[in-house]
Amino acid sequence: MRRAGAAWALLAALVLTGCGRTEAPAPDAAAERAQATERAKQRAYGGAEVKALEDAKKLEADINRKAQERDPDK
Repeated sequence: MRRAGAAWALLAALVLTGCGRTEAPAPDAAAERAQATERAKQRAYGGAEVKALEDAKKLEADINRKAQERDPDK
């Protein structure tokens, strides 16, 4: 009788704790953002806007770099 009660208690504890259940790994935000950007580029609607935004960011970085090089206060 004691063994049966202990077995049920153990079984209940295993079920309640989720024995064997694995947690899904947390997604990497940077990787998801990069994948979403690539998917947006491939779409017929919105792809041009994404490419234009990336080009503008590259241009901004280039202008800022050139401005730092010409800074007379350096």
